Order: sequence, then structure tokens, then C-alpha cells
Amino acid sequence: MKRAIIIVLDSAGIGALPDAAEYGDVDANTLVNIKRTVPEMDLKNLNALGLSCIDGCGSLSDVPVINPTGSFGRLASQSKGKDTTVGHWEIAGLCLDSPLPVYPNGFHPEIISEFENRIGRGTLGNYPASGTEIIKTLGGEHVRTGRPIVYTSADSVFQIAMHEDVIPLAEQYEISRIARELLVFPDNVSRVITRPFVGAEGAYIRTKNRRDFSLEPMGLTMLDYIKQAGLDVVAIGKIEDIFAGRGITKSIHTLNNNDGVDKTIDCLKTVEGGLIFVNLVDFDMLYGHRNDPAGYAGALAEFDGMLPGILETLRSDDVLFITADHGCDPTVPGTDHTRESVPLLTYGDKIKAGINLGTRAAFADIGASVLDWLGVESEVHGTSFMDLISIDCGSSPQ
Repeated sequence: MKRAIIIVLDSAGIGALPDAAEYGDVDANTLVNIKRTVPEMDLKNLNALGLSCIDGCGSLSDVPVINPTGSFGRLASQSKGKDTTVGHWEIAGLCLDSPLPVYPNGFHPEIISEFENRIGRGTLGNYPASGTEIIKTLGGEHVRTGRPIVYTSADSVFQIAMHEDVIPLAEQYEISRIARELLVFPDNVSRVITRPFVGAEGAYIRTKNRRDFSLEPMGLTMLDYIKQAGLDVVAIGKIEDIFAGRGITKSIHTLNNNDGVDKTIDCLKTVEGGLIFVNLVDFDMLYGHRNDPAGYAGALAEFDGMLPGILETLRSDDVLFITADHGCDPTVPGTDHTRESVPLLTYGDKIKAGINLGTRAAFADIGASVLDWLGVESEVHGTSFMDLISIDCGSSPQ
């Protein structure tokens, strides 16, 4: 049976989109700017697939790649916004005509008042902030008062930071569920995020007990169609959270990028057919948002070193797609996502090597291509490029 594997290098953008000025991101180019800042970064395996052959990305390899083993290109975005949810939904064939709401001045008083009434507690914060910084500033008051810390960012998120010794995790998650129920159109933020932390004042640290409560997709996605066709849809990392659990037959959460790769390889050995959809979030969460190009470069190099293990585990009827969902350039001012095109690498025994797909019009072309490969009919956005790269396209998934 045929399989498609999508690996999202979260935030690994490759250059400002034409409308980037509207987002303040005209200088953004996450991968190229990291290489410029950390010239010793060597992504030999990604470059061998074709990463440095993508138009405008030649500087990513110190030695020109003449015969890439995969096909390659870049993807523009048809959706509005630069959020994780928007990017993944578009990859899955669902484009948004208008951005999800953001709150640069904090949430409306009516929202906060109703939230406080429903949870039976007052709140602190209610302004855009770095998660690590706001717990430094307000963590002590939170511990003394028991009031959750509410904050947001340039993304469409309602984040709630709470100390695990002050508010137990089960109650933290219930508080977040209440916020998710409250935040409906026109305040339908993409994600409510529980941000637990521990420790003493001056040494607070966030734990791995984060949980995302996502907006359900506003239309059918690639995942829905594949599941309806009776095939597996395995979600690795935060994919389940991004799609609110919809269209998924099995979900596997991960500890970090390396754990995500290990679990991907495990699934490649056992999943018989359908889609394996992977998000590797450390690039964005640990390095992009924290303006750490050296750390980002190290994480890219670490993934690059693990890539051969993925390629060696592929079957003859597999197609691998490597891409991203937006940018988060750690070299430009600010700590938010950046409005960028994303890379597209494809590889498999039945995929032609060395085909330059140029700039595709939408992230959604991946979703359309996956469905084409698996032989699943759909009405998703996007245009399949499988006819350009596949030796064997569109046949029955059986």
C-alpha cells in the first residue's frame, strides 16, 4: 500500500513572501539568514535532497549540489496570517481568506471578565509577551494569588501560564477548555495553550505538560479525506492539537525533535498505508522565538544527521515530503513568526530526482499531491504536482 510522509520543520522558512511588508517581515529569510549568521552550519543531507537547489537558496551549501537525489521547490501561501494553525491547515488543503484574530493590545475586557467568571478566579497579565519573560514578571504574584497569567503574541493564541503547585494540571486543562469554549467567532483564536511551569521565584521553568486546545478546521482537510477512505492517518508531535484531533486515526505525542524522528522511524516500520504527518517543533519553540540562530543551526544539523535513518526506512511505495509551516527568523527584530515561503523537498523510489518545481502557489499543493499519490478523491485547495515528479501517479492505494 502507498504511504505519504510529511515532515514539517516548524518555522523553517526560506524568504519573505510578496506581502511580507504587511506583517513587518520584509527582511525575513529564516534558513538563509541562519546560514549567514552561523556559516559553519552544514546540512549535507538536506542539501543532497535539493534544499540548496531551491531558487535563492544556493548559499545553504558550501559546495554546489549538482545531482540532487530528490525534487525541490518553494511554496507560497494563499492563506492570511503566519500562524502554526494557518500553515498546517493550508498544507492539508484548507486555505483561509481572512486571518484568525490577534490581540496586540490584549483581549477585550468583556472576554477576560467572562473568562474570570467561568473559572472562578481573577487573572493577571492580558498583554502580548514572551512566555518565559511573563512568568519571570508575574510568576510570583500568580503563586501568591492563584490567579492564572493570561497573555498572547503576534499569533492567534490565548495562552495561560499556571504553576503546577498552585493549580493542579487537571484544573489547568479544565481552565483552558473553558477558554476554548468561550472563544468563538469573532474571537475564534486558533489555539488556547496551557503553559504550566514549576520552580521558585527567580528560577521558574516551563514544563513539558503544555497542551493546545485548537480551533476545529473550518472545512474538510486532507486528513479527513484520507481517513474517510479507510486509510491510516498517523499524527506525530503537535499535529493532533493543530487539527483538534479531527481526521486522525492514531496520535503520538513527542518530547522533542529527536523523539519525533525516532517515533517517525518506528511508524515507518509498522504503518501499512496512508499518511504519516509529523511536526518537529523545537526549531520554532526553542530557537526561533528566542532569537537563537546558533541553537537553531544546531537543531537543523541534528535533524540533518538523523535524516539518513528516515530515508533508509522508506518503502518502495513511499513519498517523503519535507516542508515548513511559516518562518520564525531568529536574526530579525522581534520574537514572532515571520511571513515566508517554505521549502519543498520530495523523495522516494518512484519520485524523479532533480526536478525543480519552482515556486508553487500554495502550501496546499502538498495536500493535493498527497491525495493524488494515495488515489483519494477530494475537494481540497491546491494543485497536485505529482504528474511532474512521479514515475507512478494516481493509481489505486491498494
